[in-house]
Amino acid sequence: MKTHAIRIHETGDPSIMKWESIEIGEPGPDEILLRHTAIGFNMIDTYHRSGLYPTPPKPCGLGGEAAGIVEALGKRVKGIKVGDHVAYGGSAIGLGAYAEARIVKADWVLKLPRWMDDRVAAAILTKGRTVEYLFNRTHKLRKGETILFHAAAGGVGLLAGQWAKSLGATAIGVVGSPDKAKIAKRNGYRHVIVMDRDDIVEEVMRITKGKGVDVVYDSVGKDSWAASLASVRIRGLVVSFGSASGDPPPYDVSKDGRKNSAFIHRATMPNYMTTPEIAAASAAKVFAMVRKGAIKARIDDRYRLSDVVRLHRDAEARKTTGQVVIMP
Repeated sequence: MKTHAIRIHETGDPSIMKWESIEIGEPGPDEILLRHTAIGFNMIDTYHRSGLYPTPPKPCGLGGEAAGIVEALGKRVKGIKVGDHVAYGGSAIGLGAYAEARIVKADWVLKLPRWMDDRVAAAILTKGRTVEYLFNRTHKLRKGETILFHAAAGGVGLLAGQWAKSLGATAIGVVGSPDKAKIAKRNGYRHVIVMDRDDIVEEVMRITKGKGVDVVYDSVGKDSWAASLASVRIRGLVVSFGSASGDPPPYDVSKDGRKNSAFIHRATMPNYMTTPEIAAASAAKVFAMVRKGAIKARIDDRYRLSDVVRLHRDAEARKTTGQVVIMP
């Protein structure tokens, strides 16, 4: 079977992404053929494209999250039937979501509840599960705690602000512009710091009366790391879970550590979603938060597969907000 997909033959700037006709064959015994109805965009897509993160041998696809309709099944697949709406996200399935159709491993696919729109599923599965593990397993976020969350107006950030508020925690968000500050404030952040206008550490210390926050969640990396280390309380936790501006600099245990004896953690999806069962349980918690209205997706579906070059440029220029969904 032939379909169309975005492929890369080398790493580099957004222009290296190409729209190609490819052969995908038929599903194997434990696989399904899925026609995509919505494709989730995540910043990690730009890391794979640029070469910051490794990819399979090239040429290869891009994208790790999508929702769609099952069109064919392998003979050993159970619990899923043709016509079901399903979604997937994460590294276990591998790259290739930027496509009209795709064959994927059935074990890592989630059957969607009837009440959930495919666009919502594609928008929140990876981002929602990121917040789930950050707030439940990296650190059990509790009522009364204060956190600092970088990229607060991004896809993960907006869900995090709402989730933190629902738990009774105080969320301080860092954003790139006054317009994004307004969006973050509407999505659970009690305080918002504009990166190029405000001094992050100074503002955090003013808000926390000199104490610092209990946890910093940093997906920006190089440009924000020094502020993250300086904003956490004594024996607090600094979590790195992304590298939008490049990798954080090396941590000097003697020099950096003596300031506040902070705990440092590098969180990655593969190290938390280690089995299909764990990934499904995480997704169930995200879906439950959506169902009860504790979190709502702010979906930007202006981009189509033919627009991915523009999308990557917009994302790297920090022009996107909310959960971006690519329409086939």
